[in-house]
Amino acid sequence: MERNLSVIVVAAGRGSRMGTAESKQFLELDGRPLFLRAIETFGRFAATAEIIVVTGAADVERCGRYIEEAGCPLVEAVVAGGSERQHSVYEGLKHARSPWVMVHDGVRPFIRERDIASCYEEMQRSGASVLAVPVKDTIKTVGEGGTIVDTPDRSLLWAIQTPQGFRTEELLRAHRRAAEEGFLGTDDSMLAERLGVPVSVARGDYTNIKITTPEDLDYAEFLLRAETKEREA
Repeated sequence: MERNLSVIVVAAGRGSRMGTAESKQFLELDGRPLFLRAIETFGRFAATAEIIVVTGAADVERCGRYIEEAGCPLVEAVVAGGSERQHSVYEGLKHARSPWVMVHDGVRPFIRERDIASCYEEMQRSGASVLAVPVKDTIKTVGEGGTIVDTPDRSLLWAIQTPQGFRTEELLRAHRRAAEEGFLGTDDSMLAERLGVPVSVARGDYTNIKITTPEDLDYAEFLLRAETKEREA
């Protein structure tokens, strides 16, 4: 497999919803910072040419130290992000040198190599791809006063995860346009969609959770124990 992929790992989150002063990417899982697991998984993926880690300006040195201690040879740069996730991704994109790029949340430590491969293959086939899972719950659109306005067809709804993969130049153009127009999206595929880039879905796994709250961290510990039991079986 050709090494034609730059990976941007966004590790610039704050711990406000976690109820801690510690940045959530530095919270420990199995005695190690969360974000290292994702970096190591992408480092094993055969198409990865380089990994760019984006973190808070005050955390660049600390983040680099963790990476050096862990021994992650494909990490080419640790760069300071911006005030919003979108701005952080844009800063990372400026360092990407490969024709294809994937963006991944550093607080999704349970990303599996086979799911990265699924996203990569769909990206290569269609030009842009996001990892996602079908929604299990019924979703409601709720208006002012808490009244239900609409019930979308659940069979059409998917919960979007990361990684999200694109042609590097297309994602750069999408971010430039968003910056010029002052638009702030909730993920990178939203910016690509505004540019008219068709984005396909690659089915992921429900264990690819984003750790945002204390309950998420509890579930992560459970997943880690299950992972350990599976290895020992």
